[in-house]
Amino acid sequence: MLVYEYKLDGTQAQYARMDEAIRIAQFVRNKCLRLWMDTPGTTANDLQVHCSQLAKAFPFAAQLNSQARQASADRAWQAINRFYANCHAKVPGKKGYPRFQHDNRSVEYKVTGWKLDSDGRRPTFTDGCGIGRVRLIGTRAIETFPSQQIKRVRLVRRADGYYAQFCVDVERQVEHVPSDAQVGIDLGLKVFYMDSDGKALPNPRFHRTAECRIKRLQRHVSRKYCPARRKAKQPQSHNYQKARKRLAKAHLKVQRQREDFARKAASALVSSHGLIAYEALPIRNLVRNHRLAKSLHDAAWGRFLLWLGYYARLHGIPLISVPPQYTTQACSGCGILVQKSLSMRTHVCGHCGLVLDRDENAARNILAQALALSYHHGVLVNSTAGQAGSGPG
Repeated sequence: MLVYEYKLDGTQAQYARMDEAIRIAQFVRNKCLRLWMDTPGTTANDLQVHCSQLAKAFPFAAQLNSQARQASADRAWQAINRFYANCHAKVPGKKGYPRFQHDNRSVEYKVTGWKLDSDGRRPTFTDGCGIGRVRLIGTRAIETFPSQQIKRVRLVRRADGYYAQFCVDVERQVEHVPSDAQVGIDLGLKVFYMDSDGKALPNPRFHRTAECRIKRLQRHVSRKYCPARRKAKQPQSHNYQKARKRLAKAHLKVQRQREDFARKAASALVSSHGLIAYEALPIRNLVRNHRLAKSLHDAAWGRFLLWLGYYARLHGIPLISVPPQYTTQACSGCGILVQKSLSMRTHVCGHCGLVLDRDENAARNILAQALALSYHHGVLVNSTAGQAGSGPG
């Protein structure tokens, strides 16, 4: 499944109708969630039936396409099913109990409620919300795919406008150039990662770079905020809304920079190697350290590993995760443990005399453990399924 995304060019009235469609989708999802909470034994089919009942009980809900309402019910069931799966698997910590949405930003149409012009530049939404015909801004050739292959169309609201996502049922084919190169990577904060060959990828620190501007924009938002208006349940001023949008766009830019960096770094790493090993870091536990939380979130290791797993499956190369215990302390030359604090950046082994960067030493240990693990099982196995998920969203 490939996702083609375009920015939408429409009128202010059309944007307001998109917002109404998004609100209806949120309403349907929350109502389905309430049904599950109040009625034990509710199934996915019961939620689908509840969609038609909501359309009869609430005239505004009937304006949204029937399959779009069903897609909202599917979202509710996905949250419920994920909660059940976490409980069954006894996932430590919170299990993700489904919660009501208050800030939904998208609505999803299936195969009805929309149509695309033959040139692939203008979709028309034909349900009762009255969005109508809008123009797509982008260079991807969605018109080259038959309409039967487009299984979903999403309308997404972001800080800088509205977007349309077309989910196309097609398999992506990539020809991987065979390579005997094997590499282990050690993720870090001083550098983004250091590989077992001693090559380092600098940490871009996008949020740290934009932090001064974000703080300034946040101060502007705080100055424009009026508590009296909130107490009187009145909307904030237009100047407040303008300041809030500028702040949201600054955060969106940082998010896109991280995403672009993660994709390019993962793609370059996979395309040039035949095996990649990394340590399965407990990122959720690491960010509990308030001294490092901001830097860890800014590095976005989880997003990088997500794309790394996607490209590894796409290219058909093994991606092996190893436990993080002792990868830094053990000597890659002789295996003896050399205790180090976080401030010690050089590995010095008093037993074999090996001296090198601590991150490179850890990367070599990661690669050695991955090779030992793969040879122990007798075959190199792609172990990304349990680590990187089913693919980036």
